[in-house]
Amino acid sequence: MFNRLRTINKNYALQLAAIFIGFIVFGISENVKGPAIPRIQYDFALDEQQLGSLLSLNALGYMLACSFTAFLTRKFGVKLVTLVAFGSMVISGVLIFFSKSYTFFGASYFLMYIGNGMLEIALAVIGARIFVRNVGTMMNLSHFFYGLSSTVAPMIASGLITVSVYGHVLDWRGMYLIMLSLCLIPMIPTLLSKFPGDDAADGPRTGFRELMRDPALWLLALILTFGVVAELAVGGWLVNFLEKAYAWKNVSASGMLSAFFLCFAGARLLLGPLTDKIGFNLSLLIFAGVSSICTFIAVWGGESLAFLFAAAGIGIAPIYPTVMAFIAKRYPRGSESAITFTVTLMGIGSVIFNYLIGAIAQFVKNTYGADTQIGLLRGLQAGYGFIGLCLLLCAITGVILYRYLSVRKELI
Repeated sequence: MFNRLRTINKNYALQLAAIFIGFIVFGISENVKGPAIPRIQYDFALDEQQLGSLLSLNALGYMLACSFTAFLTRKFGVKLVTLVAFGSMVISGVLIFFSKSYTFFGASYFLMYIGNGMLEIALAVIGARIFVRNVGTMMNLSHFFYGLSSTVAPMIASGLITVSVYGHVLDWRGMYLIMLSLCLIPMIPTLLSKFPGDDAADGPRTGFRELMRDPALWLLALILTFGVVAELAVGGWLVNFLEKAYAWKNVSASGMLSAFFLCFAGARLLLGPLTDKIGFNLSLLIFAGVSSICTFIAVWGGESLAFLFAAAGIGIAPIYPTVMAFIAKRYPRGSESAITFTVTLMGIGSVIFNYLIGAIAQFVKNTYGADTQIGLLRGLQAGYGFIGLCLLLCAITGVILYRYLSVRKELI
């Protein structure tokens, strides 16, 4: 009995290592792009709309991966899928390093987002399977490691870009090679772990059609979409905004992005127990509403209020893990299908909204004068203001979900 208990504890420790380190490298892969994007834009001579199209294309890869990962998980097990996700991200880092043309780079970046999408689903499924108590706290704790790595990733990336090795500057290509190679580390505990649900069925599962008939799942998908679009857009646009709108140096702008993720990580570490206490429904609408207000004030309040860009991370942070915890609680026998549906819809939204951010910024910039500073400023404000609008829509959808479940006495 003692040996069995020790085996279970050892396996659980390996599971936690796999999911926690997995979120660390996930955060790194997602958020080193902040310091890199202005240089990528310069090297390939991209305007704001083309940049938005690049990010939108990668969101498409992310969405495609999310759409087929649940099927692969059921067929081959979450362990193998997680290993493949990590491996594809390492390979994409090598390909990005050797990319010289925009087409080759775009394909390599696309592969990285395929890996990101697979990892997104895999880690969510692992969390839904192994966290059976204090789900909100444990989901937020897991995603805290994403926020932690996201805090330091822009600063490390900004430093690595300027590092010289044997007389050659690493630049953004070398930075991606080094950072994505870190995905080799969580492959070790993943390889040594055994995950529940991989060896045998865990009882009858809730069918996909049955899930699709639940309006609450559609509302959760919309909340996740608006919230995560805002989260990812900050990583892609904040440094660009501060450098071009306020002439901040890259190190200072990257520092603000790191401050955003510091607030982001702290919120996930500290607010998890609060979401369990006040309920997932109420948490979602409060956090999204506060972040939308911070974002709008930061965009239109001028440089002196730029710190609110970072403060917005406090409310954005709990949205994703709280939705995942919500799904784990509401759909315990169909979490894989529910996660796939919500994250796939989120991917579709990312494709559309990332393009819209760039298109809106370019349109307003042209309206005020494409070659003028005021045109550039107004364009960037309009594009980033759209991020605030996404957060506002997230809060409004949270209110609708609250009212829908409250009437049915199904609040969580």
